[in-house]
Order: sequence, then C-alpha cells, then structure tokens
Amino acid sequence: MSTQIAAWLVLAMPLAGTLIIALGGRVLPPRAAGWIGTAAIAAAFVFAIITLVKLQGLGAEERHVASSLWDLANVGGLRISLGIYVDPLSVLMILVVSGVSSLIHLYSVGYMSSDEGYTRFFAYLNFFVFSMLLLVLAGNLILLIVGWAFVGAASYMLISYWYRRTTATAAGIKAFVINVVGDIGLVLGTFFLVRQLGVVDFGPLFEGAHSGFAKNDPSLVAGMLLILVGAFAKSAQVPLHTWLPDAMEGPTPVSSLIHAATMVTAGVYLIARLHPLFEWAPTAAIVGAVIGALTLLIAGTIGLTVTDLKRVIAYSTMSQIGYMIMGVCAAAYVGGLFHLMTHAFFKALLFMAAGSVISAMAGEQSLDRMRGLRRAMPFTFGCFIVGGLALSAFPLMSGFFSKDALLFEIGQRGGGWIAFYVIGYLGSVMTVLYTWRMLYRAFWGEPCAEAVELEGGHLHHAHEHTNPATGEVEDTEVGFPGAEHHIAERTWQMKVAMSALAGLSVLAGVVYLPFGITGWFERFLEPTFADSIVRHPANDGLEIFGVVLTAVIAVVLIAVAYRIWAVGEGRAAAWQQRLPWLHRLFVNKWYFDELIALLVVRPVAWLGRCARDSFERIVINGAIVGGTTGIVRAGSSAVRALQTGLLRSYAGLVIVGLAAILLYFLIRAA
Repeated sequence: MSTQIAAWLVLAMPLAGTLIIALGGRVLPPRAAGWIGTAAIAAAFVFAIITLVKLQGLGAEERHVASSLWDLANVGGLRISLGIYVDPLSVLMILVVSGVSSLIHLYSVGYMSSDEGYTRFFAYLNFFVFSMLLLVLAGNLILLIVGWAFVGAASYMLISYWYRRTTATAAGIKAFVINVVGDIGLVLGTFFLVRQLGVVDFGPLFEGAHSGFAKNDPSLVAGMLLILVGAFAKSAQVPLHTWLPDAMEGPTPVSSLIHAATMVTAGVYLIARLHPLFEWAPTAAIVGAVIGALTLLIAGTIGLTVTDLKRVIAYSTMSQIGYMIMGVCAAAYVGGLFHLMTHAFFKALLFMAAGSVISAMAGEQSLDRMRGLRRAMPFTFGCFIVGGLALSAFPLMSGFFSKDALLFEIGQRGGGWIAFYVIGYLGSVMTVLYTWRMLYRAFWGEPCAEAVELEGGHLHHAHEHTNPATGEVEDTEVGFPGAEHHIAERTWQMKVAMSALAGLSVLAGVVYLPFGITGWFERFLEPTFADSIVRHPANDGLEIFGVVLTAVIAVVLIAVAYRIWAVGEGRAAAWQQRLPWLHRLFVNKWYFDELIALLVVRPVAWLGRCARDSFERIVINGAIVGGTTGIVRAGSSAVRALQTGLLRSYAGLVIVGLAAILLYFLIRAA
C-alpha cells in the first residue's frame, strides 16, 4: 500500500461511517451506530499509522507527497484539484485527530447509551471527524476552505444536538455565525494570494511566495491578516472567542472532541501549514502572536472565577490554544505542535472526567454544588489528577515537556520575543491556579449529598431533569439529554478510553525530552519546516532556566492552591472582597459578550428592523410585489371586460387588430 492510498483511506473511513449510520439508521440494531462509528474512526487511525510508516520510509527531502483524484476546475490557468498533501505535519494531525477521536467515540458509546438520538449523534460525530481530516489533508487552499466550512457546520449540529434546549440552539447559532465571520476572512485572504500567485496548491504556493511578493508586501500582509481572522474564529482567540464557552451546551463528548484535538486546533494547523507566507509577512505573524498572548492571559483570568466545571476547562482550552497560536506565530513550530499533541491527550481526559462527575451529580455542573467526590469516584478522581498535573506542567508529565519546549523556542529568538516568553510564564501561573481550584473544590472537603449517596452504592438521579444553565425542567425525549447517567466507575467503555488518555498524558513527553536526549519529534517535523527562514540560536542556559522555572511554578502553586481552596475556608472569598471590581471583570468574562452586543449585534438588528419597516415594506412589498400584482389585476379586469360574448364585438376587435398591423407595415415601408 502506498502513502497516497493509505492517506485517502484515512479520509474514506469516517465518510463511510457517516453514510452507513445516516442511511442505515432505521434498519440497524438500536446501539449498532456507536460501534460502527467507533470502528470507522479506529480504522482511520490504523491507516494514519500506515501513512506514517510509509512516509518515514521515504528520504527526508521526499516527505512531501501530493496526490490528486481529478480536477474540480481548470479555468483561466487556475487549476483546482481534488487532492491531498501528505507530509509530517499533516500526518501528525491525522494521527492526533483520528487517535483521540476514536477514544472519544468509545467513551460516547457508554456515556450516550440512554439518549434517544443515539444514532443521529454518531452520524454527526463521524461527519465532524471526516471534516477535520479533510481540512488537515487538503492539498490546496480551496479544499482546505471546504473542510473548514464542513467543520463549522458539523460543530453547529453537535453543539445544538440537544435541540429542544433553547440554550443549546442559541449556542450552536452563535458558534456558527462567528465561524462564518472567520470563513469570510479565510476566503478573502485566499483571494489576495491567488490573485498574485495564480496557484492554490500548497507546493507551488510556497515556492512562488518569495518571487511573487516582496517581504512584508502590503498585499501579502493584508491577505495573511485576513487568514488570521479565520484562524482566530476557529481557534477561539480574542475577540472571536465568545462561542467557545457557550459550546459547553453540547454533550460532554462533543466538548471533548471540539476542544481537545480537532476544531480549536485548526487555526494552529493553518498558521503552521502557511508558515512560509507568515515568515515572509512578519507583521502579520507579530499580530498573531500578540492576539495569542492576550488570549492566554484573558482566558486564564476568567478560568479563575467561573464556577461551571465544563466552562473552567473550556477557558483552559482557550488559554492553551493561545499558547500554541503565540508559538507558531513566533516560529516555535516544534514546541507549538508538540503542545498541540499533548494538550489533545490531557484535555480530552479532563473533559471525559468532567462528564463522569456531572453524571454523578445528575447533570449539575456548578462547582458550588460539588464537594468531596474523591472517595465516591476514585477512578474519575485519579484521571482528573493525571489530567490536572499534565495541564499544570508538573515535572515529568507530558504537559511539562511540551510547554517548556514551546516557551524555550520563543525565548531563543531573543529581542522583543522575550516579552512573549515572560507572558507565557505568567499564563503558567494562572493555569496551575485555575486547574487546582477546580480539582480541590470538586474533590476535597466534606462530601456533598450526591457523593454520600454514591458512596452508599446508589447513583443519584434528580426527580426532575433540569437544564443546568437555566434551571428549567426538561423531559428526556429526543432533543433532550437521556434519562440515565453514566459514570466511568460503572461503564467500561468510558473507563478504557480515559485510561488510554491518562497513559498518554503521562508518557507522551518522552518523544521530546530536553537537552537533546531524544529529539525524535523535532527530527520527525524537520522536513516540513526545513524551508523556514527563522533560526533559533542554541542557548543551553535558557533551557535549564526554563525547565527549573516550569517545575517550580507547578509544584509551588499546587501547594498554594491547596492552602486557598482545600483547607483555607474563606481565603478565596476574602480576596474577592478586597478586589470586588477585578472579580466582577473576570466573572463577567471581561464583558466581551456585552461589548459585541453593543457594537455589532444591536446595530445590525437595528438596521434589519429599519430595512424591514421602510425599504422592504414600501419598496419590495409596495412597489415591486404590490405594483406587479396591481398591474396583473388591472390587466385581468380589462380582459374580462372585453369578453362580452357578442360575436360582433369579437369581429370588431379582430378588424382593429389587423388594421393596426397593416398600418405598422405601411409606416415601416414608407
């Protein structure tokens, strides 16, 4: 099997799964959809491994394989093909996407088993994975845009999956609209590139960038800034980030899928894929790094105050993606992509563990209601600890190696980039604090009523199913969450998926040990970034300093968080009373939703109402629709008046008509 065939089969598996589940849903056994969907993504992962092996068998300079099935269009010298581009970057992405997604599918088999929309859920889930794989394997900008749009549509369907919840449908619409804004930026940015270079395939695009544009050419900078808009919207960067926390309205496996290895990493992949263009337009790269730095700080502050368990993890995702965006914009490609990989493992694990906790709480998501769950849920607690340690960059965990590698590469550039290096460590401080605030509040202290009930061997079920966001009473028919709840301690599919991710969260760091001990990950990606014009000078002193500082921050602040939230009753409240204005700013998410409503939503709604009440009512309905119908009505009345039933009247009309025709020809002849 060749590299190209294996890569095409990676795409074919989730597409086949989608079609089989969607078209055969009515005839399949009740729970077959889950296993078919899981098998399809697992098969994609197997073919991704085969693609990796085949690609590594080629010489370093040959590890850029393009394959095309046929031409989609060939007009005016512009050729657009249905093709893929296989190199170390795309192989890394398909491994992470298919591997983590297969575990999320397995988790979902158990977690969603009581939901009435079970078959529909797995059809959506397979389509989402297909869309993401299409995005990362696309061989040209046009096909990438198609995958980009598919991911947005799939995310809308999954976030709004419980479609009878008004909060879920509103969140889905919000995510879709903001992502469409990003899509527009991506399309316009592509237009700038195609207009100048006349190609859309990645190979010729990169080769022609330096000859087609001067360095920092205004047209190139404008195009790359527009492409950044697309990356910011998909990866939830300020100010296009407000959809991400609301996306928690979807089922927990959806949160895990969107926020771990797929949708939100698309922007990171896009910048890394187009790195020759961003390096040739350094102004755009600096703008991207600034936005990434702002995002990681702002999201970190919000994560310190929100009390919804899933939203804390969501803001953590937003912050960690900020790290990655900052890294790839600073040409720290290896560190940025390494953190993307490890983050996929421990963040998917944290969401899965959160889903188990929420099930134990009968759907309740507020940290204010949780307490002392560690004895009642030992397996879930252990997974939360592993995920929390990795996220906090605790020594020897995967997140420790990846975050250190990312920040070290940024610091190596020196100059003004040192500011981003410092910001990265400030973000690390907040990461440890919000992670262990979440852990200590949920698992330490006197057990809550639900924990006591679970310790007694009974899983709590509320008398009435309610929406955790609004408190509204809901039923459990199609369009609402299922009646039953499932925790990892009692559902083997959930336990297997979480165990695998826990192992990866601990061990994945070995592929990039510091001080050149292994360096396998860097060597693997080298062919993709061999054309980089940015060089990172060696600095062993900075590397040693970074390793020590990362470890100290994690160890010391975990202890500080313990003093504040585990045993220091009232300390957090005391700080809140001392700085009430700061707490209001953070808990209200820096008022971004209100600001967007004021500057965008309300003006657009006002213009829409004005157009409806003036232009549409007077011009469209009155003049065009009303005018046309009036003319037709008058004409039909005239025709009815002529139909008298008298033969002499009809003969007279015929004579008048013939006379008019004869007169017309006489005038023309004259």
